[in-house]
Amino acid sequence: MAVTYLSEPVSFKEYHQNIIDRVTIRLEDSLPSRWQIPSSLREAMLYSLMAGGKRMRPLLVVAACEALEGSLEAAYDAACAVEMVHTYSLIHDDLPAMDNDDYRRGKLTNHKVFGEATAILAGDALLTHAFYLIAQISRSHGVPAERVVEITMDLSELSGPRGMVGGQVADMEGEQGLTELSQLEYIHLHKTSDLIMFSLLAGGRIAGANASQLEALRTFGRKLGLAFQIQDDILDIVGDETKLGKKTQSDIKQEKVTYPYFIGLEASRDEVRRLTDEAKAAILEADFKYPSRLLEIADYLMNRDH
Repeated sequence: MAVTYLSEPVSFKEYHQNIIDRVTIRLEDSLPSRWQIPSSLREAMLYSLMAGGKRMRPLLVVAACEALEGSLEAAYDAACAVEMVHTYSLIHDDLPAMDNDDYRRGKLTNHKVFGEATAILAGDALLTHAFYLIAQISRSHGVPAERVVEITMDLSELSGPRGMVGGQVADMEGEQGLTELSQLEYIHLHKTSDLIMFSLLAGGRIAGANASQLEALRTFGRKLGLAFQIQDDILDIVGDETKLGKKTQSDIKQEKVTYPYFIGLEASRDEVRRLTDEAKAAILEADFKYPSRLLEIADYLMNRDH
C-alpha cells in the first residue's frame, strides 16, 4: 500500500530502494579522493561496503529523521556512518578467530579475498571513518553541535564495549554453552539491537526529537532489534539459502543456542510478533508527525524471508 510522506506518494518498496540507491552512491564517494590511502585498503573497504544488503540501519536513520521533518542530507551522512560500523563488524565477525565464515551476502568474505591482516585493518578503517562522517555533520549541514556530540556519544556507547562489541564477546563466550534465555537475550540486545537503536536515535537527534520521542525511538529500536535477531534465528532453520546469501542450518551445525532451541519455532514466531507490536505501539504513543514509514519498517522486518 502506498503511504504519502509530504508531497510524494511512494510505496514502501520504492521508498526502501530509493534509500538503498542513495546510500550506495554516497558510500562509494565517502572516502575523499584527495586522501592518499593505500589502494589495497581502499579496495578492501569498498569491497564489503558495496556487497549489497538491505541497508536496514540507514533506512532507520532516514525514516526516524523524516518522522520529524529533519534534514535528509544530514541523515544520509549518519546513515553512511552506521553502515560503515555495521560493515566493520561483519568483516571482523567473519574472521577465522571469530565465526570463520567463507561467504557473506553471497560473496567471499573480506579475509578470503584480501587476507586476514588487510581485512582487520579495513574493519578498523571503516569504524574510525564513521566517526569522521558524524563529526562533520554540524559544519556541512548546520545541525547544532550539541546534537552532533550526542550522536557521537551514542555511537561510542552503542557500538562499543557496553553495546555491540560487548554483545559479540558474550556471543563468543556463549559458545561454551548458554543455559538461560536471558543470556541469549543479552547477546541479541547488544550485538544487534544497539546499533539499530543508534540508527533511530541519530535520525531523531538530527531532526530535533524531544526527550519523550527519543525514548520512544529507544524502545522501538530495542524491541525491533530483538525481533530482527529472533527472525534471523528462525530463518537459519527454515530460510532459503539463495535469498539469504549464506548457508542455512549453520547454527545447528555449530551447536549454537538460539531462540527456537530454547522456546521452539512457533513460540519464537509469536515472540517476533509480540515484540513488533510493542515496538509499533511505542511509536504510535509518541508525537511523531510522520510515523508511517517507521511502522512499515517494523512490519517489513517481521515478515521478511531473508
